[in-house]
Amino acid sequence: MNKNCLHCQITSSALEHILDQNKNFYIVCDAHPIIRGHILLIPKKHISCVGEYSHDLLSEFELLYKKVSTFIKTTYGSVATFEHGVIGQTVFHSHTHFFPFTGTVNDIIHEGTKHLKPITDFIELKKAYEKDKKYLFFSIEERKFLVDAALGKPRFFRDRFANALGNKDRGDWKSMNKNTKLMSKASQEIALLESDWKRYMNNYH
Repeated sequence: MNKNCLHCQITSSALEHILDQNKNFYIVCDAHPIIRGHILLIPKKHISCVGEYSHDLLSEFELLYKKVSTFIKTTYGSVATFEHGVIGQTVFHSHTHFFPFTGTVNDIIHEGTKHLKPITDFIELKKAYEKDKKYLFFSIEERKFLVDAALGKPRFFRDRFANALGNKDRGDWKSMNKNTKLMSKASQEIALLESDWKRYMNNYH
């Protein structure tokens, strides 16, 4: 545990809206959603990124990844995910983003396919991290990709997805946090997401 990390402190605003948890992970509403339905999957242990997970933790992560992805796909009709792999993090504790998204790969990576490497599973991501100690990961529906790490910068995916969703002013969560109007709308969306999650769990489990 890191006392200065927002994702290590159960009393922090980052963990205020927990949808579910087990021994090793939190499933939470993003406190600064780029769109309604924005969820984070966060390990309880202070770990830098998914690539650093042990094989056992990675196996558990994959099950939860599928659970959250299925919820978003079923509830909102589409799903995308991303994780910065230490390159574009603004909170230096692994957190994988999930949210509805109906756009294309080109909407996120404008630089062309030469900067993309399709992958089939998270073992490939882990191997990339072990080799290079960095990566950029995202998915749209079932398609998973690693992105040229040279493109990385703080909030890389968050900014690009926010722009693609027409919510550019939500890319920078720190600025968003100071915007009373945006945070009021975010609070409404979080409450709706909590209701959506509860309804889904009651209906499908």
